[in-house]
Amino acid sequence: MQMGVPISIRLDDDVRDELEAQARSRGIGLATLLRDLATDAARQARRTRIRQASAAIGAHVAASAEGQAFYEAWGTPRADAG
Repeated sequence: MQMGVPISIRLDDDVRDELEAQARSRGIGLATLLRDLATDAARQARRTRIRQASAAIGAHVAASAEGQAFYEAWGTPRADAG
């Protein structure tokens, strides 16, 4: 794992209190909680971006005659294949 770059953020008192309570309930520090939340959000955003790109490619291929011919020639996967 790479070392990250420190950042500074401002939080409203209510938000900070809530996040500190969440961190305490998990037995971790506030910085760790924020890092975990940011990491999870970044991973989810990446997955969403990949899904959207895959859907766009699928739609493009499905709309093209060449793409349709490719899928027709490729066939449908069988459950007993392997």
